[in-house]
Amino acid sequence: MCLSNMLPGENASSTPTPTAGDCPPVGIQLEGVILPPVLMVDITLGLLGNLVALWIFCFRLKAWNPNNLFLFNLVIADFLVLLSLPLRIDALLRGHWVFGDGLCRLNLFLMFSNRSASIGLMTVVAVYRYFKVVHPHHRLNRMSLLQAACVSLLVWLLVMSPRVPMLAYSHIKGSSNSTQCFFFTSYKEASRAIVLLVGMHRILTVLEFLIPMAMLLFCCIRISSFLKERQMGKADKVRRAMQVCVAIVCVFLLCFLPTTVTTVGVWLIRSYRPWDCSAFYTFTQLTIVSLGLNFLNSALDPIVYVFSSSMFRKALCSSLPGALRCGRGRASDAEDNGQSSSGSQSTQQELKSLRTDGSSDAM
Repeated sequence: MCLSNMLPGENASSTPTPTAGDCPPVGIQLEGVILPPVLMVDITLGLLGNLVALWIFCFRLKAWNPNNLFLFNLVIADFLVLLSLPLRIDALLRGHWVFGDGLCRLNLFLMFSNRSASIGLMTVVAVYRYFKVVHPHHRLNRMSLLQAACVSLLVWLLVMSPRVPMLAYSHIKGSSNSTQCFFFTSYKEASRAIVLLVGMHRILTVLEFLIPMAMLLFCCIRISSFLKERQMGKADKVRRAMQVCVAIVCVFLLCFLPTTVTTVGVWLIRSYRPWDCSAFYTFTQLTIVSLGLNFLNSALDPIVYVFSSSMFRKALCSSLPGALRCGRGRASDAEDNGQSSSGSQSTQQELKSLRTDGSSDAM
């Protein structure tokens, strides 16, 4: 994914005015220095967290519900990109691509599809939590596992369909030891189909961030105001509901906002300041850094699993050695044992209330 000619600009044949595509090459050395260690960290943390998550989903989770199914699909999306990153690291360290045209197309397809799939699935998790809390009697809360599987499949189709055309074109540039596999190219090298494809990618990069971000903020604000105004449940329940949205929003902003900003920045420079090579260099280098953050979501998603599913959280805590068990889990067990031994009517009512709260939280 060579970034020396990062994004297409104005058609060089339409006007003699200099464009960013005519600027001297930039960033290829910087790319080889910055991205490999960043991507190695992404892979290490991502594999560790997602292997643990996969083990819990497959072997420790006693019951499944729609929320856990959405989170499981998020694990699959993370593994897809984690499988593609080693090839990218190898190409960066070698300085050229050695895996052929077919793997080049598949590699780029998986890398860009992961961003879209992660955004789509995290948005579904947040919206599902919103309906659970704010509209507890809505029919979406009675969604079956089969219906949840259909929703997951629909998300995969929506996010991957726009990327499928990437598989139809070769993205190999150069030859021999200078061969590169990258999606972005300059107008001087690109066919009209590639130009349109890159333009569509730009639009998707911005829209698939802005629309879900607006939905996430709406869900957070509505959940917070709904619970506080009605003083429903205990403070812990309100905090848990907000932790889900806050965790997703934080991962969203850290991993996907930089890529969106740099994409818009290069877009504006290409359109309105095509002669400004200095600004083009700056945004190209920022894009290099943002790519590392973009794939960091695979390492941070396990945090979303912990906050989003009480069932996952309990399965994780119960899987740890006794000395490492979650403090709250041990305290809760002790409290429950004490309550059971008291036998008072107030205790029974409290347990009933906790079960009611737990039913809405066990997503």
